[in-house]
Amino acid sequence: MSYLLDTNIVTAILKKNQKIHQKLGELDILGEKVCLPGMTYYEVKRGLIAANATRQLYDLNELCKKYQVLPSDLDILERATEIHADLKRRETPIGDADISIAATAIARDLILVSHDSDMLRVPGLRLEDWLSTEG
Repeated sequence: MSYLLDTNIVTAILKKNQKIHQKLGELDILGEKVCLPGMTYYEVKRGLIAANATRQLYDLNELCKKYQVLPSDLDILERATEIHADLKRRETPIGDADISIAATAIARDLILVSHDSDMLRVPGLRLEDWLSTEG
């Protein structure tokens, strides 16, 4: 299996969340692929720059050396437009950043790791919540 990390998960990594670090360590041992969507990189980095969080900026750069950042391409953008239209028709919209992240996971056949309940609205999205208190 391969995984895509949502913005809230990357933020937890940068805050040294042990549950997330343990899960990533397990995946490393198993040789599983872990990636970040370009939108997650953008959301996290803009916040760190605004806060002048130099240590966390360094940690983000190190994380991006370990895990590939996936850029958006036409396939992801097409999938995003489909998700947006579907959610709008069903009157259950979510933010554009979340749509972009979900589209990346679906287009690249990745499991999205997220602690965002809005992602539950996206049909066809495989989702895991490593921060959940359940289980």
